Amino acid sequence: MIAPDEIFLGASRTVNDAYQKPEVLKLGYANRHGLITGATGTGKTVSLQVLAEGFSRAGVPVFAADIKGDLSGVAAPGEAKAFIDKRVEDIRMDQQGGLSFERSPTVFWDLFGEQGHPIRATVSEMGPLLLSRLMNLTDAQEGVLNIAFELADEEGLLLLDLKDLQSLLTMVSERRKELSGKYGNVAAQSVGAIQRSLLVLERQGAEHFFGEPALKIADLMRTDRDGRGMINILAADRLMMNPRLYGTFLLWLLSELFEELPEVGDPERPKLVFFFDEAHLLFDDAPDILIERIEQVVRLIRSKGVGVYFVTQNPLDVPDTVLAQLGNRIQHALRAYTPREQKAVKTAAETFRPNPDFDCYEAITQLGVGEALVSTLESKGVPSVVQRTLIRPPSSRIGPLSDQERAMIMGGSPVAGLYDQPADRESAYETLKKRAKKAALDEAEAARRENAEEKRDDELREEQREEKAGWFENVFGTRSSKRSGYKRQGYVEAATKSVIRSVSSQVGRQIGRAVVRGILGGLRR
Repeated sequence: MIAPDEIFLGASRTVNDAYQKPEVLKLGYANRHGLITGATGTGKTVSLQVLAEGFSRAGVPVFAADIKGDLSGVAAPGEAKAFIDKRVEDIRMDQQGGLSFERSPTVFWDLFGEQGHPIRATVSEMGPLLLSRLMNLTDAQEGVLNIAFELADEEGLLLLDLKDLQSLLTMVSERRKELSGKYGNVAAQSVGAIQRSLLVLERQGAEHFFGEPALKIADLMRTDRDGRGMINILAADRLMMNPRLYGTFLLWLLSELFEELPEVGDPERPKLVFFFDEAHLLFDDAPDILIERIEQVVRLIRSKGVGVYFVTQNPLDVPDTVLAQLGNRIQHALRAYTPREQKAVKTAAETFRPNPDFDCYEAITQLGVGEALVSTLESKGVPSVVQRTLIRPPSSRIGPLSDQERAMIMGGSPVAGLYDQPADRESAYETLKKRAKKAALDEAEAARRENAEEKRDDELREEQREEKAGWFENVFGTRSSKRSGYKRQGYVEAATKSVIRSVSSQVGRQIGRAVVRGILGGLRR
């Protein structure tokens, strides 16, 4: 019988294709990570399903991406079929208690909120490094993005969604001369390129991912009432239309686990197991700094009690530095038609601890569907000798759920209602909008005051002009009406006329006397 601290994977075969022994994964070494590889149609998804069920029964929560929708069947009980009955017989599963068909406790997630509960993260949580990877920015553009985040921290701006980041970049563009002097060159072209990349992201649906309520890691680490770990399935069929978003999201989630979970050393069983399907999307065209970050997370996260299992077609998809960290391996069939495929088969064969009974290179190309080369960590963390193994059938359904079944499970989910409605609290967008509005009002008020001052100055000048005009009018006299021709006398004019009248009067009297005297004098003679 399989021990409680082991997951039954299947049974290995002898050279003569006879039953040999059960192959198991020890829970105490499950956080040493793993790799599931194989060509399309060779049984990778079933192996993933078997592992997920085993971890769930052991009370370990699981997170896995569902690329084709097939993994959703884990939420429904399986059904007896001829090929399943034969596999049960071939691996002597009756000696392990037989195969009981049952569903596993499941929570469905979806970045777009269509086939599962919405899953979101804030722009701040994503950070400039992953955002640069997501938008495929150049080094110069990534530098500008880092400056934008630094500015947001200095000014207390919350970056929650894409419109917050867009508003922040607009402010960076407006203040680029000031920021260039403080942080280095902030080119308008770089800011514009980032803004265009944000627009592309928005059109691809990334606005559904960025925002609140943000995912709480604790909601991925739930168990049901029976103590079974919840299997969290991310619907990724639509997400795969944007491979860069898919890879960046899963890397963000892995980084969040690394940042939030405490150190636990080597626990008896993992606290969470993380399956990274289509793993090549994480490493394709990734810059060196990102590869180093992934290697660091994979190397150190096992001490947080998290096991990471990469699922991909070709072992060459995973860099050697990361591949060296993966202790548990399930290798399904590979084809060896092209030189690259032959190299992949050789690489896969060389990563196993050799078995003298067969040649790994030849075995990999001859494996049947549901058959794999299996090597797991044994006592003291030593890899077991590779065995050619028939993988056990899962207890749950092989194949996808219907839409009605998925909706029913979502309705009874332990996180129903927690993430379904988006929240939009005040953040950078609203703060900068208020600042702009206040600045516009202040500018309008300053313009109003300036106009009022100019008007008062004009009125004062007019009053002074009128006072001067009145003084001249009083002193010299002015014509008050051009039509009447009436001329008002001023002080000077009135005085002049008075003097003239006085002088004229005296002169007139003297002349008059002289005339009278002359006339009278002539008469007297």
